[in-house]
Amino acid sequence: MAKFELKFLDFINSEEFIKVNVDKKNKLIEIQSNSQDKTTLIVLDKSTAIKLAKTLRTEINKITESEGKNEK
Repeated sequence: MAKFELKFLDFINSEEFIKVNVDKKNKLIEIQSNSQDKTTLIVLDKSTAIKLAKTLRTEINKITESEGKNEK
């Protein structure tokens, strides 16, 4: 595992979070979610993680574009 941790904390409940780890040895990205006393682990290989990142960027851009249209 890498020696860093990226954690996104819930702003209402500090017990809930999403954490991202990198397993350099096996070349995997692990996304762990802790919510309502349930832990979910998602493990992605590099190509799947890249596809997820691209899809998230596309969806964020759609939101941004729709916000711009609503302001006019």
